[in-house]
Amino acid sequence: MAELNLDEFSRGLVADVQATADAEGTTTPETFTRQVFEDLEQAGIVSNTFTAYHKAHGHEVHGYGIGESGESLDLFVTDFHLVPLETKLSKAHTETFFRRLLTFAARCRDGLQQHIDESFDVYDMCAAVEKALTEVQRIRLFLLSNRVGTFTEVPASDLDGLPVTHEVWDLARLHRHATSGSLGEPIVVPFSPPLPCVAAPSSEEDHSVALAVIPGQMLAELYAEYGARLLELNVRSFLQTRGSVNRGIRETLLHAPGRFLAYNNGITATASQVDFVKGPDGEPTHISGIHGLQIVNGGQTTASLHYALTRDKADLSDARVQMKLTEVAPDRLAEIVPKISEYSNTQNRVTQVDFSSNHDYHVEIQRITRSLWAPAADGSGQETHWFYERARGQYTDELAKARTPARQRQFKKLNPTKKKFTKADLAKFVHSWHRLPYLVSRGAQKNFVEFMLRIEEAPPRVDLQYCQRVIAMAILFKTVDRIAAIHGAGSHKSMITTYTVARLSLATDRRIDLDRIWRDQSVTPVLESAIHDLCPRVMRTVTTPLEGNHVGEWAKKVACWDAVSTVPWTMPRALSTELLDNPLDEAVLSGGTGTESGAAEETALIPADEWYAIERWAKETRALEPWQRQLAQFVGRRLELEQEVPEVQAVQALHARNEALRLGFNPAP
Repeated sequence: MAELNLDEFSRGLVADVQATADAEGTTTPETFTRQVFEDLEQAGIVSNTFTAYHKAHGHEVHGYGIGESGESLDLFVTDFHLVPLETKLSKAHTETFFRRLLTFAARCRDGLQQHIDESFDVYDMCAAVEKALTEVQRIRLFLLSNRVGTFTEVPASDLDGLPVTHEVWDLARLHRHATSGSLGEPIVVPFSPPLPCVAAPSSEEDHSVALAVIPGQMLAELYAEYGARLLELNVRSFLQTRGSVNRGIRETLLHAPGRFLAYNNGITATASQVDFVKGPDGEPTHISGIHGLQIVNGGQTTASLHYALTRDKADLSDARVQMKLTEVAPDRLAEIVPKISEYSNTQNRVTQVDFSSNHDYHVEIQRITRSLWAPAADGSGQETHWFYERARGQYTDELAKARTPARQRQFKKLNPTKKKFTKADLAKFVHSWHRLPYLVSRGAQKNFVEFMLRIEEAPPRVDLQYCQRVIAMAILFKTVDRIAAIHGAGSHKSMITTYTVARLSLATDRRIDLDRIWRDQSVTPVLESAIHDLCPRVMRTVTTPLEGNHVGEWAKKVACWDAVSTVPWTMPRALSTELLDNPLDEAVLSGGTGTESGAAEETALIPADEWYAIERWAKETRALEPWQRQLAQFVGRRLELEQEVPEVQAVQALHARNEALRLGFNPAP
């Protein structure tokens, strides 16, 4: 596989950061920080990240994050240079950056927020860090740099007894990450002493299987260190303790850990390489190390062990877990691993959505967009592609295949970096349009998982028109993002953008002409003016939490969308004249083949009382969107009056009911 060398990658990275910063009116360090955040979130390395720059005597910070399970505090400092290859990131520089970052944490502990104006982004960060320091079990410090580091293995330290680890993401590591073609760096696990195993010979050369029993304590610690990376995008990675299986796991771990092996089905894992210790006869007897470890079944077992250890302080010394480990040839991972995941799950079914790069939906979008020419919008007559990066590193790989500088320039001309978008971006664009901003605000990985659940539930017809309209959503989203920056959204820009798009979608009843946006490759001046008017109103609501949380937590709640959806805003008359007479075909945009029939009949088979019960349940739990609650009431009323439910509303109502059932609604017997 052709790869860009470090020098080419560095130049491309700087050019991309500069172009994005110019377009969005932000600084290059902030843009670089956000881009790395997005990559690390998609890789499952970090979550809930926010940019916020603060520098004073002795400390400096560019952002923070709270780990997926709320057990780690992540702090970030950025070192960005326009000519990064002229100097190295030395050991002295690295130690200084980490020292300043840790000093910031110590000063937050001592009440730094009291000395900062509440209207600044930094106030939110200091408040969140101070609170997190009383709750988390470890601190992770990240140095993000586009220079090559000479000292990347920094020893662990501590702050008031909290363990502190250090991660250097320098140019070389970012390059490896971008060109690896996988979600993250392979997880390598050594076993000392080696783990006894039984190896089963296979007639197939592309894989082999070993059975082992792994200590529960070790599995819990692996989850603590790697979190979602250990499970990739495993939709069922942890379903909290609501399901009977999880409650059973917890009870066993607390009261009878020695019986865990007998009661639990164990885990199914895959690896790209397994190091064996062999006996006198040459047969494997022990596992000394695993490379590229992934748990493809048993996510909730793994996470439950972790929570029992950390939250319940359970003694796991007697807990053992059965492990079926399949070593898969690296070139067959994409083909075999999804099948192992799909066929082996016996607790909560995991489907190929968990390894979604090869999902038919994404494959089809890539196929169409690669041959889809976007109209020239700059008067040059040069049509271009919107490059859909179905799997990590595809853009970089395609660029590297254009071996000469002239061909690479031509590739970039036809596939501009500003028109590259990933699976996570796609989920963000579509969910914002479909008024799910609280999901988008939960981070790239969580939002993407929810997006794929909806795709599985109601697969859309992916055709030329679908792709054009999705790209139109991307253009709308990017326009709002730029406008949010103009209005001073700062570190809250990502949340304000998705909420503004959702509020605009609600106000216009999705009658914005996406086909026109595609043809023009831009929004109309009238729509842009309306966004300028709406955005500050949304921003005030998003940045003024009603429930005592900081902005980042508030934006993840349905209650935030309830508040934003009622923000007073009168649509400009000029915009109303541009809108379509009817909403765009929802069957095309959000699921279904566009040829469904019978939804109305299926809806009528469900009693009106159940629709009313869904509406009451959703109101109490705030688990559904406001429009879904209203729709449930509407359907119940129509059925009560013995009136037919229109097909479009019926499709949406059935979707809302399925969502309610998935989230815990229990229909009366």
